[in-house]
Amino acid sequence: MGDEMIVEWTTLLNIIVIINAGLAIFTVFRQPRDIAATWAWLLLLVFLPILGFFIYSFFGRRLPKKTVFPLPVTVQERLQRTFDQQKSQLGRLDVTENPNNALINDASGMAEMFMNIDTAPLLGQNEIETFTGGKPFMEAVLKDIDQAKQSIHIEFYTFYADKIGQKVLDHLVAKAKAGVAVRVLYDSWGSMGTTKQFFQPLFDAGGWAYPFLRNELNVIDMRANFRDHHKIITIDGTYGYIGGLNIGDQYMGWDPKFGNWRDCSIRIHGQGVHGLQTKFLTSWNATVSEQPINPATEAEWASYYPTVSTAGQAVMQIVSSGPDSSMEQIKMGYLKLIQLAKHSIKITTPYLIPDPSVLDALKIAVKSGVQVEIVTPDMPDHPFVYRATQYYSWQLSKLGIKVYAYNKGFMHAKTIVVDGKYVSVGSANLDYRSFELNFEANAFVYDETLARQMVAIFAENIADSTLQTDDILAAQSLWLTIKQHFSRLLSPLL
Repeated sequence: MGDEMIVEWTTLLNIIVIINAGLAIFTVFRQPRDIAATWAWLLLLVFLPILGFFIYSFFGRRLPKKTVFPLPVTVQERLQRTFDQQKSQLGRLDVTENPNNALINDASGMAEMFMNIDTAPLLGQNEIETFTGGKPFMEAVLKDIDQAKQSIHIEFYTFYADKIGQKVLDHLVAKAKAGVAVRVLYDSWGSMGTTKQFFQPLFDAGGWAYPFLRNELNVIDMRANFRDHHKIITIDGTYGYIGGLNIGDQYMGWDPKFGNWRDCSIRIHGQGVHGLQTKFLTSWNATVSEQPINPATEAEWASYYPTVSTAGQAVMQIVSSGPDSSMEQIKMGYLKLIQLAKHSIKITTPYLIPDPSVLDALKIAVKSGVQVEIVTPDMPDHPFVYRATQYYSWQLSKLGIKVYAYNKGFMHAKTIVVDGKYVSVGSANLDYRSFELNFEANAFVYDETLARQMVAIFAENIADSTLQTDDILAAQSLWLTIKQHFSRLLSPLL
């Protein structure tokens, strides 16, 4: 009897294992995905039969095919005319009109690539201001909000219902009552704890606030991927913000867990805001399909895309990427920047989990005599991500890349500066999630003035950081090394 029971249980277990393996294969291979992610998910589902599928329901599902992000028709038409004109001039722009045209001529391949893969035109006459902390950033944002006359558009991964979040909401409500069109998009996962009721005063005042793609209940939605990681603000189509700072007390440096919060966002006054406006309208129309914005008349166009004339000479392209496209546009931009480098590459990222293509590009750069420096945090906000970042920090250090750990709080900036000429600043980290899974937006800027400022900021970051050396690696415990190597195996999933 006992032997028969053992046989029955063994048979049942074998059947469960076979069924689980079949379901794992069907689940993972039914949609195309990166080969590394495919193997990672397959191993997880096979060796964790029930828990693996539960984890997959949160982190592994693909974006529904019915989700589309079309550009407003009139925007598409005008962009096409702009591209036709700009492409015909690439490589031979007049440097007497703007010294930064020389940078564009030298990087004409990157400029054209962004036009082709992300409908991102060159946008000039921009004055740019940088922010590395939440307090000055919020002071500038609130001042611009208070001066708005027509529209305020905000799209943020995190809009917390805390002290600073309430203050921003109060200013938005006041402007909505004054007749300004106020529209807010926030990510329900990144803004965990912020409910529709929090924004009710804005609705009552005539404004709007919706979670991205209307994913309001995370428990029901059960999807951690495909988040709206944008940090975009446009005001009257004239002033705009993009970068790494979100709306929440921790970004002000008020959370004792993180202390000082080091980041980077920029304020744009100029035509670059038109690129931010297009990104916002695309997200808005995908989320609020019953209230689409498609500026058809000249008057409507002028209200969203006004003529902006400034003394600024910075030229930029606003580039977005996300799971709605297989092009990985921002990653392509990072690769192009690395390839452009002749002297130096300065990278700041909170999450250093590069995929093989970026890893190879950095390896080629440093072995070609380019000085490559990277600043990462010295404290975790996500444990597995932090340990994987440490793993890649050591791997890159062995190649001759200087990797620093920031000691003065939490480092959250996502920036690249190449040869003191080209700058990228935005929401995209140097990791798989930003490349493939989240909706991101970056400004790629051709401007030596901004580049000099960013080089100075990078030097400040290094002054408050520790260079990761062989001695530090040798001194760490075996258990820490094991955690780093294990976390690295999860890289495609983090």
